Amino acid sequence: MSKFNDIDRLCISTVRLLAVDAVQKANSGHPGAPLGLAPAMHVLCRDFMNVNHENVDWPNRDRFVLSNGHACALLYSTLHLLGYDYTIDDLKRFRSVGSKTPGHPEYELPGVELTTGPLGQGISNAVGFAIAQAHIAARYNKKDCEISTNYTYVFAGDGCMQEGVSSEACSLAGHLQLGNLIVIYDDNSITIDGKTNLSFTEEVAVRYRGYGWEVIEVKDGNDNLDAISQAIKLAKSNKKQPTLIKLTTTIGFGSLNEGTYNVHGSPLKPDDVKQLKKRFGFNSEESFVVPQEVYDFYKEHMIERGKKANEEWNSTLEEYMRKYPELGAELKRRIAGILPPDWESALPTFKPEDGDLATRKLSASVINSLAKTLPELIGGSADLTPSNLTRWDDAIDFQPDDTKIGSYMGRYIRYGVREHGMSAILNGISAYGYNLKPFGGTFLNFVSYASGAVRLAALSGYPVIWVATHDSIGLGEDGPTHQPIETVTHFRALPNMQVWRPADGNEVSAAYKVSIESKATPSIICLTRQNVPQLEGSSIEKAAKGGYAISEYHGNTTPKLDLILVSSGSEVSLCCKSAEKYSKDHKVNIRVVSLPDFYTFGKQPFEYRISVLPDEVPILSVEVYATLSMCKYSHEQFGLDRFGMSGKSKEVYEYFEFTPDGVASRIAKVLSFYSDKTIRSPVRKALA
Repeated sequence: MSKFNDIDRLCISTVRLLAVDAVQKANSGHPGAPLGLAPAMHVLCRDFMNVNHENVDWPNRDRFVLSNGHACALLYSTLHLLGYDYTIDDLKRFRSVGSKTPGHPEYELPGVELTTGPLGQGISNAVGFAIAQAHIAARYNKKDCEISTNYTYVFAGDGCMQEGVSSEACSLAGHLQLGNLIVIYDDNSITIDGKTNLSFTEEVAVRYRGYGWEVIEVKDGNDNLDAISQAIKLAKSNKKQPTLIKLTTTIGFGSLNEGTYNVHGSPLKPDDVKQLKKRFGFNSEESFVVPQEVYDFYKEHMIERGKKANEEWNSTLEEYMRKYPELGAELKRRIAGILPPDWESALPTFKPEDGDLATRKLSASVINSLAKTLPELIGGSADLTPSNLTRWDDAIDFQPDDTKIGSYMGRYIRYGVREHGMSAILNGISAYGYNLKPFGGTFLNFVSYASGAVRLAALSGYPVIWVATHDSIGLGEDGPTHQPIETVTHFRALPNMQVWRPADGNEVSAAYKVSIESKATPSIICLTRQNVPQLEGSSIEKAAKGGYAISEYHGNTTPKLDLILVSSGSEVSLCCKSAEKYSKDHKVNIRVVSLPDFYTFGKQPFEYRISVLPDEVPILSVEVYATLSMCKYSHEQFGLDRFGMSGKSKEVYEYFEFTPDGVASRIAKVLSFYSDKTIRSPVRKALA
């Protein structure tokens, strides 16, 4: 006999119709997936998922990810019934400016764990959740006191299965044996174009089994609540594999156009809505109706269970603090989002006599120091560990224990050749909680492969770190395919994104300092393959402002500046050499400004920025990148608006005239051009 009865079906119909009404009221949205997935959502909430609307950030709550984010009317309707801060009026304002019910889920909303929308990202983020939970459990759980036991549940659709990023992330999830990850795949055979057989005929189940996942198939996701429940129960019992539940549903179930692309992304016709409500036993003239027995059922079976689970966890945490005070204090600090006291003292400092080193090697020394100080630091590389230098001395790989090559206690993640998957996973690790500070390494040029996830990190406020080495034509022989030219311009243009390009060791430490301290802004730290000198005048404190005057060269005794050279990374030392020689030879005064991060510099007070880049001085930028972004902070640009060239680093720089003589020739032209002109600082803006 089924444990599900009429009240369950009333709950499902209520969720379905709330979603349909929200789409109708907005005259915009996706009613099809909510109509098909409402039974699975109800079963998941009724029997399995522990959440607490009164404590939305409870660390051991189960995580739910709506990877097919266009179905968010389903999520908002369910969160309303679960007691979260979504009123009926909020549902009525679906997709309206300033509402709490936007067109795709957004991270800052109550009960929404991740920003989803671009397909494939959510399921990939969920792999990050699962990695984070496995690591936290391995570090803190004790046989008599388990702190971390939650599961991550995902709804995903055909679009998520087709996007390449999900393949990267799910392949790694299978290798890592993440048994805490359960994905319900809404196999409704429809995308915007029509039937999936127009372009997608692969055996998804076979592919996921090949990844190392358990696959469970439920043939009737529209009505067979017992089969859905049994599938999730079976998935939870498998501790060694992530599970894909292939759930066959009918998109737009109950609609006159059910099973077609017509119900995917457009509101239903008014007569269709009326017949749908009659079919589900509701008044066809009423909208946004929730029977009281539905509220009561959700409160009794789901809301109270979640609150009780939260209370039991609080008691477990208190017991843990008594039994394991040292680990307990660390755990409590991390849950509060507080870094260890005086952690910055681990940041190395450098002097000119320390000699020339590639900033990727300087980064390695910073990571090595921080890993010993920050248990929340967790990182890895997309198969470029020997090049990115991201693995610290005593690192343990994050691997299943039975592989004998690491353990879930490990904090070093081998992502394989999966830049995009890695970056989406980083977002999930960051969003999971426990103040985890994830970083991922690759070549700067290949952060572009991951730009979908990078953009979502900035949009959502996940403070992840990309360690991006081989940052310019200075990488040399690999040539234009690997030499980033436009990449930094692209990422500097992203709102809420730090793009650090440190010039020496102190600036590398500053980049990590600001990035680790960040609560809601991600960072890309761009690092050289070639050696650079440790500069006189640099410091962590000054570089942490994002831009500063690193040196001044006076060729005459007047206080007036004649020129400012502004640069970043490896070209800062070139500017210093060029300025020193030119100022002496031509009796002019030149300031060199290092601008390691536009975002951080832009956050400084106007008075500070205008002191670094004052009025009445022409500013020439020198950077081996596309010139567009440097237009923000300079009057003239010496850059590289073409692709690079294969050859030894020094020879490539010489070919493009990034030499003291090449800079000098540009200085002469700029001084001549601006000699009789009124000059205003580029930081002085009417609309700043």
